[in-house]
Amino acid sequence: MDHPRSLVVVASALRRRRLISRRLHPRRLLVVSAVVALSLFALGAMAGLAAAHGGAVRGAARGSVSVPTWLFLLTGGGVVGASFLLASFVTDRAFVAAVHAWHRVFSAPAATLRRLVQVVGVVVLLAVVVVGFVGPDTPTRNLAILVVWVGWWGGYVASAYLVGNTWLTVNPFRTVASLLPSLDRPYPERLGAWPSVAGLLALVWLEITSPLAEDPPLLATVVVAYTVVTVAGAVVFGTDRWFSTVDPVSRALRYYGRVAPLERTDAGIRFRLPGAALSETRLVTGRDEVAFVVAVLFVTTYDGLVATAPWATFARAVVGVGVPPLAVYLGAYLGGFGLFYLAFRAATTAARRFGDTYLSPLELARRFAPSLLAIAAGYHLAHNLGTILTLAPAFLAALAAPLSPPANPTVLVLPPWFGGLDLAFVLLGHLVAVWVAHATAYDLFPSRLQAVRSQYGVTLAMIAYTMVSLWVVAEPFVTPPFLST
Repeated sequence: MDHPRSLVVVASALRRRRLISRRLHPRRLLVVSAVVALSLFALGAMAGLAAAHGGAVRGAARGSVSVPTWLFLLTGGGVVGASFLLASFVTDRAFVAAVHAWHRVFSAPAATLRRLVQVVGVVVLLAVVVVGFVGPDTPTRNLAILVVWVGWWGGYVASAYLVGNTWLTVNPFRTVASLLPSLDRPYPERLGAWPSVAGLLALVWLEITSPLAEDPPLLATVVVAYTVVTVAGAVVFGTDRWFSTVDPVSRALRYYGRVAPLERTDAGIRFRLPGAALSETRLVTGRDEVAFVVAVLFVTTYDGLVATAPWATFARAVVGVGVPPLAVYLGAYLGGFGLFYLAFRAATTAARRFGDTYLSPLELARRFAPSLLAIAAGYHLAHNLGTILTLAPAFLAALAAPLSPPANPTVLVLPPWFGGLDLAFVLLGHLVAVWVAHATAYDLFPSRLQAVRSQYGVTLAMIAYTMVSLWVVAEPFVTPPFLST
């Protein structure tokens, strides 16, 4: 019978540490080492190929050998496929469970430090609003623009999956709402997490199609509006309910935090291997949360897609036959999200068929969905790291003098090889996702053959996501046509 065996396996693994250590004989260690070494070798080779291609496209490296796009896309997809084949050799359930159960616990910061962080969060929120309205009009000189897009969306969000999620403490909206009396109205259970899905799609849509990153007063206005709606919702339904269910930012950062090695618990700060928490049973509990995970993966992909030359050509051609520009962008946005979601549902349906199980496609979807968060984290880092480093000097200059920053802020010029690093982040996220899916399958299915075969559809979906992500990252930046900037 197909029953999840996570509790039995983990308990057995923790009770029999000595037996597990004997099972890790040299041949098994050699197999595991081969998985890591060959994947990283392919990763490095892939990054080098793509960097050569990207440099040729940008014209930054004249005379360098150009690698055809189809070649490095197939190579990237092949890396993910090969990592699945290599991971399939790791069949010891106790070993897989022990890897994900391993952790260390450290003392948590004192309550005084947490209160100080809360105060800093509120001060930063006030600074964004004030400087957005009264600061310089130039985006690269305005602290509000730099804080939101460089410091927060780029750097702070990355810290959630690279280090750990601190948003529960930092969140200034929650801090403000906690100071107000709560009505504690019952939340409509039928809505589930769908408002957070709609909220995330709406926020990213606004960021892409409006001059939000170029117009400081507009940004400040949106921040004020978001503050009013968020605090009001928390007052009506309670802070815990609102920020755990409805608020898209809190949910996204909480999910990203599951990729990170550090996590706050009642016992203190727990250190685990990156991505180990993604295989936990109750991380995603329903179709609405599956949709949110897919949305986290999709929105960053779409943000990069609309800044490519092929998209600009396509958009101009469609608008040229009479379709309104807004309809082109919105159609691609909603249609693209639908395709991403349907692709993942098809992958979990295939998992049910190949795995020969009575588990429903929804049950498989909610268990395999967290593996996509590693992919989203890798792509988010690849998409934003260049912006963070490029504008870091301007950010520091605006931080030192918020109302009168330098007239010509310094912009860091990145070396040509940096494009290869972006692509390496994309592939690294996919490799972690493959391992998480592998561990999840071995937790779900009692048969090793079932566990391996159940991953066929998910792996194919990951390969497709990989090729799309690599193509978007490798394309040079082009200003999206028809958008107000």
